Amino acid sequence: MAGSSEETIALGRQLGERLRPPMVVLLYGELGAGKTTLAKGILGGLGVAREDEVTSPTFTLVHVFRHPRSGLRVYHADLYRVNDFHDLESLGLEDAFDEPSILLVEWAEKLTLRTDWPVVEIRMMHQEDETRRIEVRELRAAVSKP
Repeated sequence: MAGSSEETIALGRQLGERLRPPMVVLLYGELGAGKTTLAKGILGGLGVAREDEVTSPTFTLVHVFRHPRSGLRVYHADLYRVNDFHDLESLGLEDAFDEPSILLVEWAEKLTLRTDWPVVEIRMMHQEDETRRIEVRELRAAVSKP
């Protein structure tokens, strides 16, 4: 559970610190559920961007970040405006699989790309008391254990 944007970012940061490439992170949730806010924390935890540098790639569809020391690439995609397979294919997300990287996808229900990479699925839901319920599920081993 997260009650504020700051708590959501902190939770994302904790998760990001544990993610290891190669990996796909799928974010599900209604409009305004906090997917981009959680992504800010994940990208911050991975050390590829400061939280205040992260914006939703709703119009550009994909932002690519690179870790300054390790060179790790993180692809942050927002598929909200993707309407069909042709739109998805034109994004070039398959480039993420050219080297061990992390692919972070908002509106993941629109993703048809298949991979053998480890997958983490995150579902975000608004609660009546203005908190967010966040469920994290590993579909295949993907997160380092503390």
